[in-house]
Amino acid sequence: MKGAPADGPVAPRTDFDLHGLVGVRLLNASASDAAAVARQLGPLPSTLDREPDIVIRFVDRLTIASRVRYLGVEEAGFTDDAFLVLRSRHKAPARVQIPFDTIGKSCEIVCESGLPAVPLLIPVVNLTALARGAIPLHASAFSYNGTGVLITGWSKGGKTETLLAFMARGARYIGDEWVYVSGDGRRMFGIPEPVRVWNWHLEYVPQYRRLVSLGDRLRLRAIESARLLGRGVPSTRLVRRVTAILKRQAFVDMQPEELCGGRLGTLSGSLDKVFFAVSHDAPDVAVQAVDPQEVAGRMVFSLQHERLDFMSYYLKFRFAFPAAANDLIEGAETLERERLARVLAGKDTFSLSHPYPVSLDALFQVVSARL
Repeated sequence: MKGAPADGPVAPRTDFDLHGLVGVRLLNASASDAAAVARQLGPLPSTLDREPDIVIRFVDRLTIASRVRYLGVEEAGFTDDAFLVLRSRHKAPARVQIPFDTIGKSCEIVCESGLPAVPLLIPVVNLTALARGAIPLHASAFSYNGTGVLITGWSKGGKTETLLAFMARGARYIGDEWVYVSGDGRRMFGIPEPVRVWNWHLEYVPQYRRLVSLGDRLRLRAIESARLLGRGVPSTRLVRRVTAILKRQAFVDMQPEELCGGRLGTLSGSLDKVFFAVSHDAPDVAVQAVDPQEVAGRMVFSLQHERLDFMSYYLKFRFAFPAAANDLIEGAETLERERLARVLAGKDTFSLSHPYPVSLDALFQVVSARL
């Protein structure tokens, strides 16, 4: 399957280098295409001195060699020689060719120009990092007084909350959402993705509220006012639905360099302490030492959960091309289990239990006592 070049001014190539672990090269990307990828990977532009691991070639329109057969409603499709992902961020229509059988090797994605995001890019990057010897973790990481701290766990476990609590007190940002640990377990690396800061976070770190734009401050204030007014209205299904919608919108995405006073640093550090964060149904914030292998065993399933959407497309790909298996994807769980056990072995590892929402001040006091 071939494609025509994207319309408008384009850059012949734009490179992103994820700490030497994964190299991504954009070909024929317009400024908006490059900005879309930068929003996903963070501002990590570079000039690769090696062949890229992932090439994303942008075209105005994909040329289809045969009829498209659809899998699901506007989800995916396939031709005689290519698999197509038909949705981008927020279910925006897309037409992106992803060769699932070459992920982890030399992989070229062909993407129609103008999308808000390249679909499945982060899991493709993560699997490529796994193939290159690192271990991607759903985690936050920072360095505080020279100690490298990794906070991992399930969604809403308190990873970002702990990061914000320490950054407000001078910690150096390494990463949020995805952190990459070297194969020897000594170093960790991050990508500067936007940090989702909820309105209730800002009550504990008011210095960050001043960084929020006036429009977002007014939006958050209006949401909070509407939520408080809703408390005086009899509870009905409609009221509960509106309250839930408002609650899900009470956040602002902030660039990590804003939170760091404009200085991001190297986005890397030593891996010295590991905290496995989980919310619980008690009012206290508690930390206790745990076996690092227990954390390794649990995180295998967190990583699988984070890959569910990607796996749904991989299974569609296998349906379209039954003989085109990818050993890396199908063996990822085993590889992650072995590598997590190795990189966490001997680390100072703790469980961090707390209510949710949680006092960021309490998180700082309890965690800092173990550093």
